[in-house]
Amino acid sequence: MVTQKYCLALDLKDDPILIAEYQKYHEKVWPEITESITKSGIEKLEIYCVGNRLFMIIEANETFTFERKDAMDTSNLRVQQWEEQMWKYQKALPWANEGQKWMLMEKIFDLNENR
Repeated sequence: MVTQKYCLALDLKDDPILIAEYQKYHEKVWPEITESITKSGIEKLEIYCVGNRLFMIIEANETFTFERKDAMDTSNLRVQQWEEQMWKYQKALPWANEGQKWMLMEKIFDLNENR
């Protein structure tokens, strides 16, 4: 059962060729990557793109935490290889800390909570 929802943002380098290459990688994500995502408790993950801005929606069960996912990723060589490859296309948001990639977004409106 999905109990948590997270939205994150990240930019790509503003180059149409690099953006197309990045999108091509996501047409066939390495199986080790999808396995690491699901093993962390993420049940649904979508990435959207507009221009060079990426928006990720994660729906996860109660076992998921960003700390646990980070620990799993740090110890997984294949995930590290994927992240290194993707960083060739990605660019930190202007207000990100050093080395920070995907940034958690703050929910500021929910139609269902405002009825």
